[in-house]
Amino acid sequence: MSNSADSPTPAPRRPSFRPMRLLTLAIFALAGLIFWMSFNTAKGTDLRSDESMLRLSDLIQERSRKNADLEESTGRVRSEVDGLARRDDGSTKEEDARLAALEKAAGTRPVRGAALTVTLSDAPADATARIPGVPEPQPNDLVIHQQDLQAVVNALWQGGARGIRVMDQRLISTSAVRCVGNTLILQGRLYSPPYKVTAVGDPDALRRALAESPAIQNYQGYVEAYGLGWDVDQHDTMTLPGYSGTVDLHQAQPVK
Repeated sequence: MSNSADSPTPAPRRPSFRPMRLLTLAIFALAGLIFWMSFNTAKGTDLRSDESMLRLSDLIQERSRKNADLEESTGRVRSEVDGLARRDDGSTKEEDARLAALEKAAGTRPVRGAALTVTLSDAPADATARIPGVPEPQPNDLVIHQQDLQAVVNALWQGGARGIRVMDQRLISTSAVRCVGNTLILQGRLYSPPYKVTAVGDPDALRRALAESPAIQNYQGYVEAYGLGWDVDQHDTMTLPGYSGTVDLHQAQPVK
């Protein structure tokens, strides 16, 4: 019979692993990091103050102005390069004609002819329903949205437009009409309503395309109900300058 004093002493038990305790510690650590980053960013200022928002708005507007200046500079340089290239590039007349046609289709050359200008504008801030039985407007019902501008541009292309300008910029195949709130962002520049879209082409065909667009018919319902702005002006002759910004194309490639 063995003596109890000779029996091995059991090893002390390790504390059981508790994932929830580790997760709790990680959350507190992350919260502390966020508070520190917020304090370091604010530097004692109110991040929600009107002054902070104004500074952000000023920065955005300044960037837009710089983009406009860079676009103008790029256009001048491109004109000089094109002029030098056409002096003696060894191309045939057929090749020159083909290049001119491609430039025209790409929107980098001016286009002239009869035109329509469509103007879209927000409704008055205090607008009320103009039609009996129509519900009172919500804030989103009173402003121009991205789909409204896109509908106009798409309808004008459908109507055979030979060139389109939104505000003061010519559209090309890679142009994208994007809105944040009621602010238009087009090719790196910012615009506020009213928005003007001008198309060179057959005025009658352009008007028909606008009238037949389901998206624009829906917009017209808001024009009648809440007073959103819609004006169409015809021009006997108008010249749209060529696009002067960068035309670099980037393609996505599959990952191997």
